[in-house]
Amino acid sequence: MTTISARLAELGIQMPEVVPPLAAYVPAVMTGRYVYTSGQLPSRQGELMATGIVGVDVNTETAQACARQCAINALAAAASACGGVDRLGRVIKVVGFVASAADFTAQPAVINGASETLLEIFGDAGRHARSAIGVASLPLGVPVEVEVIFEVTD
Repeated sequence: MTTISARLAELGIQMPEVVPPLAAYVPAVMTGRYVYTSGQLPSRQGELMATGIVGVDVNTETAQACARQCAINALAAAASACGGVDRLGRVIKVVGFVASAADFTAQPAVINGASETLLEIFGDAGRHARSAIGVASLPLGVPVEVEVIFEVTD
C-alpha cells in the first residue's frame, strides 16, 4: 500500500507550512480517531492566491484552484495535529464555502477542486461526505474556504 507521503511525491505536491491562525483558534484539533481542521484559505507560500467574489471578480477555474490549495493546506494542518501525514487514513467530510455572486450556483463545481485533490491523494479513502455553501464574503476577501475532517490510523 502506498503511503500518503509517497502519493504526494508522485503527484508533485509539496506539503506547505501550516498557515498560522488569524484569530483565537488552532489550525486543527485531534480528538479520538479524528482530526478536524479549521477553515483553510487559499494561501500559497504566504500569499493569497486570489481575492474577490466568484462570478464577479473570480472565475470558476481560479476558484477551483483556490479550493485545491485549501485542501492541501487542510492536509498540512491535519498532519501537524496527528503526528504526520501518513497517519491520515481517510477523508470523512469536506465543507466548502464559496464567496459568490447572488446568481452564481456552481458552488459544487468550485469545491470539486478540493474534493478531486483529496481523491487523487487518498484514492478510494478520499471519498467523503460534502457540503458546498455560497456566502456573501469570506475572511481577507478570499473566494474560497475549506475545512476537512480526517480519520487517523493507528
